[in-house]
Amino acid sequence: MFPLPNGVAYNSYLINDEKTALLDTVDAAISAEYLENITHALNGRQLDYLVINHMEPDHCANIEEILRRYPSVKVIGNPKTFQFFRQYYTMDMSDNYIEVKEGQEICLGSHTLRFYMAPMVHWPEVMVTYETSKGILFSADAFGAFGAISGNIFADELEYDSYFLDEARRYYTNIVGRYGNQVQALFKKLSGLEINMICGLHGHLWRGDMIPYIMDKYDKWSKYLPEKKGVVLAYGSMYGNTENAVNALAVKLAQRGIKDIRVYDVSKTHPSYIISDIFKYSHVVFAAPTYNMNLYFPMDSLIRELAVLNISNRKVSLIGNHTWASAALKNMTEMISNMKNMEIVGTPIDIKSSLREDREGELDNLADAIYESMDD
Repeated sequence: MFPLPNGVAYNSYLINDEKTALLDTVDAAISAEYLENITHALNGRQLDYLVINHMEPDHCANIEEILRRYPSVKVIGNPKTFQFFRQYYTMDMSDNYIEVKEGQEICLGSHTLRFYMAPMVHWPEVMVTYETSKGILFSADAFGAFGAISGNIFADELEYDSYFLDEARRYYTNIVGRYGNQVQALFKKLSGLEINMICGLHGHLWRGDMIPYIMDKYDKWSKYLPEKKGVVLAYGSMYGNTENAVNALAVKLAQRGIKDIRVYDVSKTHPSYIISDIFKYSHVVFAAPTYNMNLYFPMDSLIRELAVLNISNRKVSLIGNHTWASAALKNMTEMISNMKNMEIVGTPIDIKSSLREDREGELDNLADAIYESMDD
């Protein structure tokens, strides 16, 4: 569903103690390498436990193979975990599974695993595992990111803001974004724990000062609060006329001193990137023409996806365009009005074919309204 120009990491963790425990598996695409790594890491030992924090296929694809190779392994999950297992696979696991409940613990020796249910972060069966002796949180898909790992496995070993934060945000907003309330519920469960490391299923591991760093981002994202002030201008354009109006507005915003302006053509940029920046910034402008008596389809799709992801608390300005019948502005207005805490800033503009000089004042007024609302 999402472009991965720098790949993606699939993380799985092995604890070697008096008992051995494997936490989650990986995607089928890398099964051979993964199973070779497990064999090497176990170094001849048996596998005692397999913890399933998340049953999405990119993390559970190797469960059956693990069971075949280590037939005495005990698989740990919750009732919903094993329901999903039976939906995906045919292997009989009745003698191998252990159902755990909220707060239940399993001792491996010097390490103890405690389980917390995290439903809808971002699937209903999700749980997280807390290792009590060292304060390590195995967080399933939470705190993950797009992008493969290039040697450095810890986030503090990189200039994280320069690239990886954008991919962490794009990952969160498009995959977990709908479930902000559930993320907040998980935060409450974890609030009394000493967390010294976070090990997610995608991306880098978090430790030290990077833990409050990513926690703060997740807190804002899950409350649908912008990280900073700025304007995302997302447009669709049939023949360049709507694009010209958006470019003119962007210049006017810059002339008024507004910083962090992002302009996207919805027909050329994958929506996951636009959605990520709309989560990041405080203001958004949607501009699109009428097409077949409806809203230009890529814009319609973008706004509907934002609604599904529960985006809220943004200031929105609107520009429509039409030649003989207006529908785009009306449709965008209705869609935005049905979303939570979305304030329409300035008077919406409905262009007739192209922006004429006698209507440029409306664009100035809209730029003024956006600028003045930056301080609200």
